[in-house]
Amino acid sequence: MIIGITGSSGAGKSIICEFLENEYKVKIINADKIARKLSKKGTSYIIDIIKIFGKNIVDEEGELKRRKLAEIIYSNPKKREELNNCTFKYIKKEIEKEINKIEDDTVAVIDAPLLFESELNKICDKVIGVISKRELQIERIVARDDIDYEQAEKRLEAQQSNEFYIQNCDDIIENNKNFENIKKKIEKIIEKYEIIKRK
Repeated sequence: MIIGITGSSGAGKSIICEFLENEYKVKIINADKIARKLSKKGTSYIIDIIKIFGKNIVDEEGELKRRKLAEIIYSNPKKREELNNCTFKYIKKEIEKEINKIEDDTVAVIDAPLLFESELNKICDKVIGVISKRELQIERIVARDDIDYEQAEKRLEAQQSNEFYIQNCDDIIENNKNFENIKKKIEKIIEKYEIIKRK
């Protein structure tokens, strides 16, 4: 079984995946972590990124300037689309490799903010959407990424709305309250899936 977990930035996907990993027999495959590994100096992926954004997108050591890249893609939809098309191609290959390594009694959980955009939802048996109040998301993004309110807002505007996830996901977790409340919601959803075992 393959489960996708998705939602816009600051919705709280990470805390849910962490709980699943600690409590259940699942293997979390984090798309953002894979992208970070792929974007190391000298990789095919980083070479493609330089072709799209120019040599100034990497520093003197050849490492990706992540903050600069974020500024570009969240203010230029065309460049964001080019980056996504390039990234999806590499990430999908890596995720497929990770899935093939998983033991038969372990469930794969793909943690991907752009699950639908990358069409990774097509390989998932179930998709869980994580949503949250916009103000709360902005607060989380500002604290996590050390950016200002306006930049955080720009990021959210470039992503799917809560309504999109409500309409397209099999289940929804609303992450606005304390973690005990969230935990109960996760457990209720997992019970429905039956195949996922507790550790």
